[in-house]
Amino acid sequence: MADSFAANGYTCLLLDTFDGDAVPLDKAHSGTFDFPSWFQKGSDGQHPHVPATVDPIVLAGIKTLKEMGFKKLGAVGYCFGAKYVIRNLKEGGIDCGYIAHPSSVEEDELAAISGPLSIAAAEIDPVFPMGKRHKSEEILIKTKQPYQINLFSSVTHGFAVRCDLSVQTQRFAKEQAFLQAVSWFDEYLKI
Repeated sequence: MADSFAANGYTCLLLDTFDGDAVPLDKAHSGTFDFPSWFQKGSDGQHPHVPATVDPIVLAGIKTLKEMGFKKLGAVGYCFGAKYVIRNLKEGGIDCGYIAHPSSVEEDELAAISGPLSIAAAEIDPVFPMGKRHKSEEILIKTKQPYQINLFSSVTHGFAVRCDLSVQTQRFAKEQAFLQAVSWFDEYLKI
């Protein structure tokens, strides 16, 4: 399933990479949700959330945009979606990527990118901790691609999509992460 809209001079295509099986927020933060099982089987045992089932959804979106005549493609991925931005940031795929608080990105996937990448990271993030951030920097340097990693203090994994807007540091980080994406695409995506 995909939906589209226009914003800031860009045409946006929204893809449901969860294939209708997103984790409900109340379960995601309960501390009891079985993420490994959800990744491998889905909520109903029929919708795995692994590259073999997600990649075709992303590739169909890329194909649709190219068929519509778009010459340059950018992609945004938050948490789960970051892996698929990285996997498709290559020749014939997307041209420019932005990710926030990434999860499940493998080192070899990151090393294979062939376009500019911007990352918004949380200071407090067990999924993308300091060690992974630093290793990501080492890998990105070797790619010879333009990259940016912004680290936001006093925020946790998920800050760019869900945070307490009444807390100034969280609101600031969320807003700045959004502006980071817009600035990145303005610099590296516009023709």
